[in-house]
Amino acid sequence: MYKNALAIALLSILSSTAVAATNAQLVHDALPQITAWRRDIHQHPELSNREVRTSKLVADELKKLGYEVRTGIAHTGVVGVLNGGLPGPKLAIRADMDALPVTEQLDLPFASKATGEYLGKTVGVMHACGHDAHTAMQLGLAEILAKLRPQLHGGIMLIFQPAEEGAPQGEEGGAPLMVKDGVFKDFKPDAVFGMHVVSTMNVGEVGVRAGGAMASSDTFRIVVHGRQSHGALPWKGIDPIVTAAEIVTDAQTIVSRQLDINSNPAVVTFGIFNGGQRFNIVPESAELQGTVRTFDEGMRKQALASLRNVAEHVAAANGATVDAQIPSDSNPVNYNDPALTARVRASLERALGKEHVSEAPRWMASEDFPSLGLSVPAPSVYFFVGATPVGVNADTAPPNHSPKFFLDEGALDVGTRSMLQAALDFTASAE
Repeated sequence: MYKNALAIALLSILSSTAVAATNAQLVHDALPQITAWRRDIHQHPELSNREVRTSKLVADELKKLGYEVRTGIAHTGVVGVLNGGLPGPKLAIRADMDALPVTEQLDLPFASKATGEYLGKTVGVMHACGHDAHTAMQLGLAEILAKLRPQLHGGIMLIFQPAEEGAPQGEEGGAPLMVKDGVFKDFKPDAVFGMHVVSTMNVGEVGVRAGGAMASSDTFRIVVHGRQSHGALPWKGIDPIVTAAEIVTDAQTIVSRQLDINSNPAVVTFGIFNGGQRFNIVPESAELQGTVRTFDEGMRKQALASLRNVAEHVAAANGATVDAQIPSDSNPVNYNDPALTARVRASLERALGKEHVSEAPRWMASEDFPSLGLSVPAPSVYFFVGATPVGVNADTAPPNHSPKFFLDEGALDVGTRSMLQAALDFTASAE
């Protein structure tokens, strides 16, 4: 009996290895096209809610492959659905398409020379976060899954999302708008997967962690209203710049003295301080904008309440008033369902080898990806794919969002293999 069990286990391992090898070959065959797509998209980046060329490319390719295609979701979003030949669960996989208002500083034959309009200014546009790779890998995944359709279990929805980096001022966008526009109206996934290339890991490595993988993010805007006066006679006015400066200073105690950072990290950052038009005038108002990042809902609520308390009471102490939009926009914690994460990690290890899969550290950056799973609701998993060349120190490599962010195209193979294995394993088993 022991020998039979051992033989069955060995057969299972051999079978699993053979499947992973087959999948690797499928990705290898598709890699030239994936690379070509990535370079094309990189050379023609588009800002959030403006991904017109990219979405047309995606929709045209999906239609050629026989997918059921919907366009115009959340302005430029595209969805392709492929129903397999065998019964099984439904899976949604998301890739983001938008670029950033960053002027590229890389010497590449396909470097971006594109410009766009951001906050009323003409800016350079670059795929400085790697969304070009995400879109290209998901198109490669679409091509491979179409070939496997007869033996594919369940159904797969490929979501190509615009505006992950945030919609332009005055517009809606991203995953929340896709939900609002009914992305899951006719397809209710049992799980949602996503991935992101990162500079903090070398090519060949992937990372995933159960629980909070990326922080929640809350943006805030505080306008301090004072009373304008001559700069030589400040006592005749109420200085909103001094008041705003005190708010910035006092808010630093929220994390350092009020939150239990022994349990979870948190960040309160001010990124914009605007006030005044002339050196000798105490202005009428000053504006602050920033972000709060947490991994715990209780800490999030406490931090936001404390920030409002600081703003209102510091203003009152100076005779000023505030209009406080706290928060003005939010993304939830990117939470990986523990049970599903264990299954996905096993798939990643099957695809790449156990030694190439690690527990990713928590990332204080945020994502609107969780909005998709929460809307169904369905468990979700989001993992990270190394983009820095082997032999280069990933700790000091130019980070995502840098004008010098460099993606080693070996990441295209690793990311596509990882997601393909995770998708096929999930749809083949409804455990």
